[in-house]
Amino acid sequence: MPEVRDQIKTQPATATANNKKKAPGLTFRRFFTKPGVSPYSEVEWELRTAQITDSQGGIIFEQKNVEVPKDWSMTATNIVASKYLHGQVGTGERETGVRQLVARVAETIRDWGTKDGYFRSTEDAAAFHDELVHLLIRQYAAFNSPVWFNVGCDRIEPNSDATNWHWNSTTQRVEFGATGYTRPQCSACFINSVHDSLDSILTLAKTEGMLFKWGSGTGTNLSPLRSSTEVLSGGGTASGPLSFMKGFDAFAGVIKSGGKTRRAAKMVILNIDHPDIVDFIECKSKEEAKAHALVAQGYDGSHPDSDAYSSIFFQNANNSVRVTDDFMVAVMRDTDFSTRAIVGGRVVNTYKAKDLLQKISEATWQCGDPGMQYDTTVNRWHTSKNTSRINASNPCSEYMFLDDSACNLASLNLLKFAPNGTFDVEAYRHAVDVVITAQEILVDNAGYPTELIGKNSHDYRPLGLGYANLGALLMAAGLPYDSDAGRDYAACVTAIMCGQAYLQSSRIAELCEPLGPVTDTVQTRLGVTKAENMPGAACPGYYLNREPFLDVIRMHRASVNNINKANVPTPIYEASKQCWDEALSSGEKHGYRNSQVTVLAPTGTIGFFMDCDTTGIEPDLALIKYKKLVGGGMIKIVNNTVPAALFKLGYTHEQTDAIVSYIDATGTIEGAPHVKDEHLAVFDCSFKPAKGTRSIHYMGHLKMMAAAQPFISGAISKTVNLPNAATVEDISEAYIQAWKLGLKAVAVYRDGCKQSQPLSAAGTKTAQAGNVERAPSPAAVQEEDNLDAPPRAVRHKLKEERMAVTHKFNIGGHEGYIIVGLYPNGEPGEIFIKMAKEGSTVSGLMDSFALAVSIALQHGVKLSLYCDKFAHTRFEPSGWSNNPDIGYAKSIMDYIFRWLQMRFLSGQQQFLFESLRPKPLAAPAPEGVGDLNGSAEPRPESREPRAGSVHAADALAGMIDLG
Repeated sequence: MPEVRDQIKTQPATATANNKKKAPGLTFRRFFTKPGVSPYSEVEWELRTAQITDSQGGIIFEQKNVEVPKDWSMTATNIVASKYLHGQVGTGERETGVRQLVARVAETIRDWGTKDGYFRSTEDAAAFHDELVHLLIRQYAAFNSPVWFNVGCDRIEPNSDATNWHWNSTTQRVEFGATGYTRPQCSACFINSVHDSLDSILTLAKTEGMLFKWGSGTGTNLSPLRSSTEVLSGGGTASGPLSFMKGFDAFAGVIKSGGKTRRAAKMVILNIDHPDIVDFIECKSKEEAKAHALVAQGYDGSHPDSDAYSSIFFQNANNSVRVTDDFMVAVMRDTDFSTRAIVGGRVVNTYKAKDLLQKISEATWQCGDPGMQYDTTVNRWHTSKNTSRINASNPCSEYMFLDDSACNLASLNLLKFAPNGTFDVEAYRHAVDVVITAQEILVDNAGYPTELIGKNSHDYRPLGLGYANLGALLMAAGLPYDSDAGRDYAACVTAIMCGQAYLQSSRIAELCEPLGPVTDTVQTRLGVTKAENMPGAACPGYYLNREPFLDVIRMHRASVNNINKANVPTPIYEASKQCWDEALSSGEKHGYRNSQVTVLAPTGTIGFFMDCDTTGIEPDLALIKYKKLVGGGMIKIVNNTVPAALFKLGYTHEQTDAIVSYIDATGTIEGAPHVKDEHLAVFDCSFKPAKGTRSIHYMGHLKMMAAAQPFISGAISKTVNLPNAATVEDISEAYIQAWKLGLKAVAVYRDGCKQSQPLSAAGTKTAQAGNVERAPSPAAVQEEDNLDAPPRAVRHKLKEERMAVTHKFNIGGHEGYIIVGLYPNGEPGEIFIKMAKEGSTVSGLMDSFALAVSIALQHGVKLSLYCDKFAHTRFEPSGWSNNPDIGYAKSIMDYIFRWLQMRFLSGQQQFLFESLRPKPLAAPAPEGVGDLNGSAEPRPESREPRAGSVHAADALAGMIDLG
């Protein structure tokens, strides 16, 4: 690209490696702290015992005398102690608390920044350090887990000989060496490439394993691999991506993230035009069916490491299908779409595009995977188009950038910036400056698993600043999550963060030292020699991509005009415009140090670190909920924002106390004393409470994502939660609407579709899966289009192997057995009735009757209709039964259908397998750990079940009956 080369030669350099005049560096004013006053001294500290127990009260983790700020919750205490304090518990090298942890990280970053010339003076370095410490110990901000795992640990383990690739500022190149913790892995998010060779495939397996070891997650698009329909050069047929996915999945399952109980995080992506796309779409749903079968046979399926789930494939990765606008247009027009061979590009299969989307939706309905990524939209907002396209994402789909790249994340706790209900814009912008600078300092001081990732990290320097507690912020402000006012407020907050981050990135490009000669990956594209330096301190990738980069910045700025300023406080709206005006103006002059600056991550573990009520961009899941811990046990999580919201809405202290007491007792605000109907929407959550009727519609989730997406460099990690009763068509429509709204990616989860769920709403009984319906399909719909003839119905037979419930009864001395065969979703599909010591006539009649009922159930007749018709019918034999819940049975039919109603239709369910019923906790386990690094893991809602809606196998899921 000679025009770029000419530009580099003609532009005046702010400073170069050969220029004796040093760049001035950044100045940092004190906003939260005072000179000469340690930020640690302004916090009241106390010693606590951090402890996590399992459901039986056994201690999983314990550390005594952990030093934490007094106002931190036990949740945060346990997270820090169990996840982030370095060293073996009980040894002298073990860190003792938050003070040591924060000091280790903040001092290391300050020292690196000083070494690399980021600060104008020692006073500026000290101010930066103190402001950063304040933000961390006051829970305004938190880095991603690898920073806490690894940064500064060379103080504790100076002799570590771990190897990695890293930038050497002296030799001005990426080198490999045994640097240990002096060059720690700092990024949570990685994107790796793979090529169509066994060497590349095995190299990817090794790279992923090392990333998991150091606490990070990784994503890869496997579309370059030949499909299972294509031939090998030496003869035979290629294995296809799915065969290698099994190996990758196994490594992810056995390597814990950061060496902790935190699970490894992995994303697998396949393009919609890959010949193996149908197998990819269906692979996890087929494995989920195996898990259901194992659970039905008595195997534990209560968590991802249980016997049932550890025995099946593809459970350690999120799967996503990558689709283009061409494919989505074909869906809308109901036209054909073809898959093409990887080698040669010949057409392999041709499908109706709608049929492929239907398969995606059906698989998602069954198990929550795959999600979808919208390739055309992603690359439209790509700042580095001249370098290469974006093919993949990290495991949670928020980081989307070049192959073989990395991103270190950090998040801000939004609620901290509105302590009195008014959002402090100045504090927020200052916090962005501090945290984005800290993240930038990490880039060249970190270690990377491959040479190419190290080079791209130096050349493009993508960062991932985000936030948590948006749902709580909106609730505290008295704004419904699913409202125009809530969306405009969120858009402004997101716009300020991203605009300010790009502005600070441009200031660094203006005021800090240049990055020196570029790596050979950029040299080739720029047409420069290694001796030639960049004209300023922007990232080298910026000079290769100046025009597309600035085009994207202008797109961000133009999107501010779409915010309805009437819905937002004036200071917030004006700040959103100002940030982007300044970011664009400064960038046009000086460029940007970072190719990306923001993402919206799920903020799992660090959300607990900051005591957030809601994670990432999510609303609250429920006003009261429970979380399963990866290492075992459960914790209760109560929304602490409700009282603040009630005060904001004008309720008195007495009224607020009464409302909160009602929520504590019932799990819902519906029906609470004093609450006005127009305020109920403020407290809507993702999941419908057991005793309520309200929840956020899936379009509310999608619209909130659409409000924030134009102000995010990357994408948004979010689960769009649908109720258990959602249909395949609902999921298909969600995917279509996500594309129309301009989202880059979306993950959909239908409540209850998996046996293993880490987070559940309070009051959920496992045997009450609630609202389970068959996945509607054309064959399952009864069309009554001709009222002069019987309705058309199609039979859904049960699988050859199915779970079943056997029940013994005794009515006035007449013994018998009821055997109920179940569909995979838990609904009854057949009934067998066996009478003991009865003649052939009675037995034959009962067999025939049961067969007729079974055929009707398989043709869609509701069980509730049978129960209504046959319960309380009176004939002999009758008498007292051995079932205390039924008592006197007026007939065998009366008993059978009252029992079926009690087991499968009643709101007061009992566990189907009493011997396997877990013992309830005397009290909820204090807190928990375990972050899927953003994985869009399933989260169920709590509610009363509908007719024919019980997940029978859920009785084995190991959850506590919370009544």
